[in-house]
Amino acid sequence: MLQASHPSWWQRRSLPVRIGLGFAAAGFVLAVIGILRGQVPLNPLSILMALAISAGGWFLVSWAIATAAVDVERDLEETEPSDS
Repeated sequence: MLQASHPSWWQRRSLPVRIGLGFAAAGFVLAVIGILRGQVPLNPLSILMALAISAGGWFLVSWAIATAAVDVERDLEETEPSDS
């Protein structure tokens, strides 16, 4: 039984990493669709490279954009005068 005091693996990840993993999953699915449509030679190394480049590329770009957005929001919170 899971205890409420311990956050799950997913909850311990930062928001940019969770966004990156979501986009990596989408990239993986798109690569599989491309493989099934015959766009990738059917040898193991080509399939592995297509999956790694697709999922890795989507993860990296979306993680970088999400990290920049989180940093900007954090900076805006620090510089805005509080309403208290």
